[in-house]
Amino acid sequence: MKLHHLELFYYVAKHEGITEAARKMPYGIQQPAVSGQIKALEEDLGISLFHRRPFALTPAGEELYEFIHPFFSRIDRFTEQLRREESCHLRLAASATVLGNHLPEVLQSLRSEVPDLRLTLRELGNTELENALRKEETDVAISVIHRRIGPNIKAIKLLDLPLALAVPGNCPITSFQELVDASAGGYLSHPLVSLPQSEQVARLFQRGLLAANLRWEPSMEVSELGLILNYVSRGFGFGVAVDIPGVAWPDHVKKIPLPDHFPPLSLGVLHTGELKPIAEHFLQLVKKKASRLKKALKKATSS
Repeated sequence: MKLHHLELFYYVAKHEGITEAARKMPYGIQQPAVSGQIKALEEDLGISLFHRRPFALTPAGEELYEFIHPFFSRIDRFTEQLRREESCHLRLAASATVLGNHLPEVLQSLRSEVPDLRLTLRELGNTELENALRKEETDVAISVIHRRIGPNIKAIKLLDLPLALAVPGNCPITSFQELVDASAGGYLSHPLVSLPQSEQVARLFQRGLLAANLRWEPSMEVSELGLILNYVSRGFGFGVAVDIPGVAWPDHVKKIPLPDHFPPLSLGVLHTGELKPIAEHFLQLVKKKASRLKKALKKATSS
């Protein structure tokens, strides 16, 4: 017994005939197709469900209709309920740094405009973000934008964030040039805390060193940017960090800007297919946030 056959019988019984049911089905289907599938249902059950002319349900047809009516009669209402709930449900994935530092303000704005907002937040790494999008486990992702975005992933760039050196507060060094001057043959020997070399921040930093004919190998690798500042504040060495406007650094950590030959970190929104309205709403708010950060960066650079 097929569910589709039961659905067709529900409409035939509800509208008291095959012709009328074919006219009022929520999707297109011809009368002969309805007749054929109802006949298949009766053959499968081994009973007659209704008399054709004049239309009347048999006792077995009455019993079957009473059994399936609660389910099929509520489908439209239940579907509409799901659509309403889904229209207010945003599934968002990002790194721990982004979720903790950038998104609370944006999501507060979104919640004030969408009172029934439901959120599902997932902390994921950059490679995991793309997999989550492909599997439709998240609607949008905030991610580092690099050259090799995977197939069928759309990227919308938001802003560029400069890299910076995190230095222990008691360190006498105040500029990157002082480090270069103290290097031996272009090799910097100070302890360095960094993300793994597979991460874009570490790659950009090494690219900037290479452009200046410098070498600086990490003495400690950590999995998350916040850990870098934590360990620098505890005296484990210098750190490769991202200069994010408005985000306070820990006590006992100094910030040293890097020269222009160090590429910035590009941040953006990733998604697949067409964004649903709640995700589009979020995108507009996050673009406004990025615009404010750009202005703050420009102001900090010019001052």
